[in-house]
Amino acid sequence: MKAGVVLSGCGYMDGSEIHEAVFTLLHLDLAGVEVQCMSPEGNQLHVVNHISNEICKDASRDMLLESARIARGNIVNISSINVADIDVLVFPGGFGAAKNLCTFATDGATCRVNKQVEEIINKMLDAHKPIGALCIAPALLARVTGKTGLQIKVTIGNDREVAEAIHAMGALHVDCPVSEAIIDETHKIVTSPAYMLAQSIKDVSESAHALVKGLMTLV
Repeated sequence: MKAGVVLSGCGYMDGSEIHEAVFTLLHLDLAGVEVQCMSPEGNQLHVVNHISNEICKDASRDMLLESARIARGNIVNISSINVADIDVLVFPGGFGAAKNLCTFATDGATCRVNKQVEEIINKMLDAHKPIGALCIAPALLARVTGKTGLQIKVTIGNDREVAEAIHAMGALHVDCPVSEAIIDETHKIVTSPAYMLAQSIKDVSESAHALVKGLMTLV
């Protein structure tokens, strides 16, 4: 079995949330799943100083090159992936999912989605293959599926503002504790809150475990 893990940079303020990405990789490995990390190529929305949380105005970083830090270099451009070669697709969270893979962080329910990301999600849905998303990443799935008329069931925890935006995009939001996952069996989508609710790194591991466990029931 093989999973594609979609990264969006390195660091929760402007790319993939590192703990969520690493625990996703860990729990997939523990489940005996081979992993291929992937990312779109192109500049992040911006670069953030992770100590001060200030935007570095004169800096730019490429999503694929930054994501390679997490993947230890074992990563490919998402455009090279054939859906026939993977069984599961997973999106860790971090603001990169809402800034780089789509524009939800700035545009909310009217956000635009990276073309290559939208294509691979739709191809996975057409092939009836499971998709997982942690933290804020379910908002990305809500936007893609809402545009095609599907009403998927997802969770980002219990944040009311984000839940309302998810509803506005055509998805159904379900509140969920950090240690559990919401499984949409009809559309084969699994989501869990991770750092939308996590109070410790242990919580993130439990969330990623719940996500992977749910995905394994749908393969």
